[in-house]
Amino acid sequence: MSFRIQPAAPARPNRCQLFGPASNTKLFAKMAASDADVINLDLEDSVAPGDKDSARLNAIEAINTIDWGDKYLSLRINGLDSPFWYRDVVDVMEQTNGRLDQIMIPKAGCSSDIYAVDALVTSTEDATGKTKRISFEAIIETAAGLAHVEEIAAASPRMQALSLGAADYAASMGMQTVGIGGTQDDYYMIANGAPGTDRATFFGDPWHMAHVAIVAACRTHGLLPVDGPFGDFSDDDGFRAQARRSAVLGMVGKWAIHPKQIALANEVFTPSDEKVAEAREILAAMAQAKADGQGATTYKGKLIDIASIKQAEVIVKQAEIIAG
Repeated sequence: MSFRIQPAAPARPNRCQLFGPASNTKLFAKMAASDADVINLDLEDSVAPGDKDSARLNAIEAINTIDWGDKYLSLRINGLDSPFWYRDVVDVMEQTNGRLDQIMIPKAGCSSDIYAVDALVTSTEDATGKTKRISFEAIIETAAGLAHVEEIAAASPRMQALSLGAADYAASMGMQTVGIGGTQDDYYMIANGAPGTDRATFFGDPWHMAHVAIVAACRTHGLLPVDGPFGDFSDDDGFRAQARRSAVLGMVGKWAIHPKQIALANEVFTPSDEKVAEAREILAAMAQAKADGQGATTYKGKLIDIASIKQAEVIVKQAEIIAG
């Protein structure tokens, strides 16, 4: 273990982040009543350029008037390369009542992007006398964002999460795909064999490297790593498969771009009763080993040691945060 202790991520549920365009006011009450842990009111990609001003006004009214319950309420502003983002920040910060929890920064490419938003948010908070400090979530969806992912994660004390934006990331990287997440038909290997014979096909995960980089940056700096969208909301099995890969790699949740994806995300990112029970049994077995003066023991025919405690504690802590 390094001398510098890995900081803990925020202790709040983040299994599902439900997105809805701020241009569609009919969705707000349904989003508030959903089972998503985080609500993202969107001013960016899902809002047409001509609707940006009205969508911003809708978001302000919704933040002030909708009963969001215990949802973590987030606003995705427009990109820093647009003429809209500064007004998104200033108007929302000045005209809302303190219910907003988080600003989501799209297409973050370097720490300076986070600094720019931080400076504007801090200035409006101070000018309006707000004592609640807004948190940040940045989306890694460009080649620059991935190259600078660690500096982005460390760019501000407001940073709480990083997400992968698969579609813009694919475009920025020049990937030959129009799919948003999931398995890609042309990303595969075939088994060794004679040319022209039938050989087994093995599909890889083109998002694996980005996922691992985001998780590593988040765990290094105490943030929540979140998987982004899965575009085909008619494909439940495809969503589950990607979500399960993300969970195994250390991500804590996933976006939902359709209400039907909420239950799927919650299912995958909530540790099952069986996994929690097994984790507690491992902790109990290691506690007994320690009492017996041993550094390791066996559990169901497998070796477990101090590292096993840390693994089991991850699962138990996740379950406790969700239950709480």
